[in-house]
Amino acid sequence: MAMNMTSEKGLDSLQVWQRSVEFAIQIYKQILPLLPPEEKWALANQLRRASQSISANIAEGYGRYYYQEAVRFCYIARGSLEETYSHLVLANKLEYLPDIVLNDFRDEIQELHRMLNGYISFLKRSKRGEGEPGSIEILREGPRAYESITDLETPDP
Repeated sequence: MAMNMTSEKGLDSLQVWQRSVEFAIQIYKQILPLLPPEEKWALANQLRRASQSISANIAEGYGRYYYQEAVRFCYIARGSLEETYSHLVLANKLEYLPDIVLNDFRDEIQELHRMLNGYISFLKRSKRGEGEPGSIEILREGPRAYESITDLETPDP
């Protein structure tokens, strides 16, 4: 039986994920064709990987039950967004990418950054999976009060 991956409540309904997929597509369509052939295995490959990683990490976090894991993957996605920006700046400085194109992508990166931060805030407020068996909170031990050897040897009055 085929699973319907386009449900209303699924990943497809998550706006930050949709926007990050579109962002990667624009990298492929607008940026990669501007790069010279000698950058095929260097800068072009890095841009492909970093831009794909944004939506992929949002998706992986979305698929996790515990909000702490989802937040962690969003932080990774945010790092990939910044990595993509760094590659775009380099392409601009190497004169592969015109200033106007960099500025358009800078605006989109700022918007994606804003959306990711909003999603992270939502996840932290939702606390999905908190207190469930297997959650990070449950697995951590609290601080313990340890007795010293001298405390054990001293008789109580």
